[in-house]
Amino acid sequence: MSRPAILVLEDGRTFRGEAFGAVGETFGEAVFATAMTGYQETLTDPSYHRQVVVQTAPHIGNTGVNGEDDESDRIWVAGYVVRDPARLASNWRATGELEERLRDEGVVGIAGIDTRALTRHLRERGAMRVGVSSVDLDPAALHARVLQAPPMVGADLSAEVTTPRAYTVAAEGEHRLTVAALDFGIKRNVPRRLAARGVTTHVLPASATFDDVAAVNPDAVFFSPGPGDPATADHAVGVAREVMRRRVPLFGICFGSQILGRALGFGTYKLGYGHRGINQPVQDLATGKVEITSHNHGFAVAAPAFSETEFGAVEVSHVCLNDKVVEGLRCRDVPAFTVQYHPEAAAGTHDADYLFDQFVRLAEQAAGHGAGSTDGGGHA
Repeated sequence: MSRPAILVLEDGRTFRGEAFGAVGETFGEAVFATAMTGYQETLTDPSYHRQVVVQTAPHIGNTGVNGEDDESDRIWVAGYVVRDPARLASNWRATGELEERLRDEGVVGIAGIDTRALTRHLRERGAMRVGVSSVDLDPAALHARVLQAPPMVGADLSAEVTTPRAYTVAAEGEHRLTVAALDFGIKRNVPRRLAARGVTTHVLPASATFDDVAAVNPDAVFFSPGPGDPATADHAVGVAREVMRRRVPLFGICFGSQILGRALGFGTYKLGYGHRGINQPVQDLATGKVEITSHNHGFAVAAPAFSETEFGAVEVSHVCLNDKVVEGLRCRDVPAFTVQYHPEAAAGTHDADYLFDQFVRLAEQAAGHGAGSTDGGGHA
């Protein structure tokens, strides 16, 4: 027999359904993800730390779970909301059922609610705090606890998701380049995509200093995605500024893009409901090409189309066609660029995978001028 559960938003809107996953109570920021596939990658993406994810696709769990598609070593979402969970997985790669995985990892969820209505509410009112409970079904009591939960603005979360110690992912085949990757919530597919291009990646904790970066003698530096408010990432901004001063090639994705934006002197701000899913249209302003891309961000960089900064000229390279939000920056005078979306998306789409090729070319052009050199840059 199903166990009842409730979901209560910060503004008091309440939905009733049944428990899905672990029985208990959880709080976080309610956000919606528009992907129709890749739920396992979503669940294990550290960027979703402290967020309760609402899946807009109605049927979730059809392909079960397996040991290969995780983007980290655990589920990171604070809670999970679906309409119609699959009764039984049907896929040759499945090694288990989604609800069993959620239950095993203590992830509280709710099913059987009108996720379309919930998504429309969040789109109109914005992402907000939420509680999900299958132990206390009193909406007023749960709402009081929701209002006590911390907001996402001002949340410094990198230290909660980063690797506790450095590790290395070796290049596949012949080693071509070395990259130092700062882990603010990195997904496994980032070093995989680099390894496929002959890159050995040294993944460093979010607390790494520029000296720690220089110690691996990198040809280039990567700033990873991650959760939280980029306005709190002062340490990382300082490292990014030093990387650019040394003219070491730098590529930032998502949270890493926001860090670089701040290092260039731009501000960041919270989006109303964010971009999450694998069907977001982005235009490359240099070519006019439109890419269908994977997103997971609730903050963005406030940058003009073109500006002069301490590090020279900077231009907006990509914009989201839905709302014109800045989706990429390119520096003209130092070897640095960013995108706000996810070219490493394991579940798709793969339109933006070429950006890793651009990163490798940038590193190859600067090879011999690494972080540890004394001549202002270069591979030592």
